[in-house]
Amino acid sequence: MRLEAQALGISLDEARVVSDATMSLSKGEFVALVGPNGAGKSTLLRALAGLLPPAAGRVLLDGRDLAAIPLPERARAIALLPQAAPVHWPIRVERLVALGRLPHLDAFHRPAGADRDAIARAMAATRVTHLAARPATHLSAGERARVLLARVLATEAPILLADEPVAALDPYHQLQVMELLAAEAARGRTVLVVLHDLGLASRFCARTLLMSGGGVIADGPTATVLSDAHLAATYGIRVRRVADWLVPLARVYEDDQTP
Repeated sequence: MRLEAQALGISLDEARVVSDATMSLSKGEFVALVGPNGAGKSTLLRALAGLLPPAAGRVLLDGRDLAAIPLPERARAIALLPQAAPVHWPIRVERLVALGRLPHLDAFHRPAGADRDAIARAMAATRVTHLAARPATHLSAGERARVLLARVLATEAPILLADEPVAALDPYHQLQVMELLAAEAARGRTVLVVLHDLGLASRFCARTLLMSGGGVIADGPTATVLSDAHLAATYGIRVRRVADWLVPLARVYEDDQTP
């Protein structure tokens, strides 16, 4: 399944936030979306999910205008994990994850066998099975981030858009989530992830999109996009590339259920 933005422009409160953004995502890609604060990354993700109407250009899903695709079909095709999504009511974790199956259910129908299997797989993949009975309002920020990722995975949509999914996580769970997203892409799911950690982008994503000022200014191999010149122009920083640095390499306990 292919997702494209063609000369996309998005306005919020009459201000243009994304301008002339053109990009495409293909099946099995794991792509990083990076850029400074205010570059338009979250807005672009919401537009790609069909949650914001284009002020210019269009979004295409397998060549079809996303705006013309019925909402249930769109929800089954594209899953969005928003940035720092709040949970305001004490719903049990398992029921919160089960909300990811709503695009597959008719009105007033409860999750059946296939739905329950998808929920269980998503919770196991994100290591939150042990939290199933806990109220979602009693979770730490890191636990909540993994539970919300499980809800998105339970949708089983072929396209996953994730906005800073590792921002609240410790190094162990950052690696776990990035490995999980890479595995989803290897199985054929298209994954676009917003990251501020350029090291994680370099390590896990072969391709990176760089945004600045509301536009996609670079798109290509991560090592090329994250060049010294691009980082200086977009982030206003100079970098030193060194080998002897503390960088988490791998998780030690593969079966660890640490929350």
